[in-house]
Amino acid sequence: MKRSITRIVLLYALLLALAAFALEWLQYTYYTKAYSFEIYVVLIALGFAALGIWVGHRLTAQKARGPFDRNIAALESLGISGRELEVLEALAAGQSNKQIARTLDISPNTVKTHMARLYAKLEVNGRVRAIHEARNLHLIP
Repeated sequence: MKRSITRIVLLYALLLALAAFALEWLQYTYYTKAYSFEIYVVLIALGFAALGIWVGHRLTAQKARGPFDRNIAALESLGISGRELEVLEALAAGQSNKQIARTLDISPNTVKTHMARLYAKLEVNGRVRAIHEARNLHLIP
């Protein structure tokens, strides 16, 4: 008797599951017909987003770098002194003029003088551009 009850329960469960599946399938087909344009737009957008992420990752992948090798020839050709290089390294570390002055034990006006000379030698007109140009020339890591 227990087997027949179990069979009936399983049969009804299967029928209810099939009915629920059929209703969900009907709802899915309705939505795909009613909103087909929007669904295609979303699928295309997701495809382009995935492609953009993949291309961005491929183009910006950084290779492992070895130890930093300073470009001594560029330092000499630009005429950058050792103290100016120290100021440039502190600048790249994100220090303000006052912090650079305290670190190097010089006055803030001297820091400004070194910075003005660095800008002239690197042919730039700002802190960010000076750091960018120095990194391009391999003067700082």
